[in-house]
Amino acid sequence: MIAEDLEIEMPIDVDIIALDKDDRIVALIEVKIIQAQETAAKQRIAAYMISWMKAALAKMSEQRTVIPYAMFVDTEQILIFKWDGVNLSEPVCSLNTGEILRYYQPDFGSKSIFGHTIETLVEAWLHDLAYHWKSETPPASKQIAEIGLLPMLAGGTTKSEVRLGGNFIYRD
Repeated sequence: MIAEDLEIEMPIDVDIIALDKDDRIVALIEVKIIQAQETAAKQRIAAYMISWMKAALAKMSEQRTVIPYAMFVDTEQILIFKWDGVNLSEPVCSLNTGEILRYYQPDFGSKSIFGHTIETLVEAWLHDLAYHWKSETPPASKQIAEIGLLPMLAGGTTKSEVRLGGNFIYRD
């Protein structure tokens, strides 16, 4: 299924957003645990989620809110894409999820994991990139800097399980 086939309604439910120091959304992040065992099935699910992110970003762009990065996270990989308001790039960065998240939870991957746990660990990593609370050089800092995302994260924050409605965030 391609993004153009997806009907996206406002508000849009998003797993995590990263905000810059001025509270502007710089990344839309979707975290999924893919239960499928076959490689082809995993790839189809990941492709669908990436199409969904593209459709969500397009809907936000229609509302005059361009979110420059999108991130898809599953138990195996972290894929980061750039969005220019019209086109979603191929992945500009691909990282091993375990290598990144084991830094924050050493037993990551050695036992059953839940989506909320991955979301929390991704947020910990993003906060470390923004504030260096755990490390002067958090995992993948170099790669995140090379694609231009690191300066946008500096001094920012994250929000999880949010509803986006154009240029505002629904809050409970």
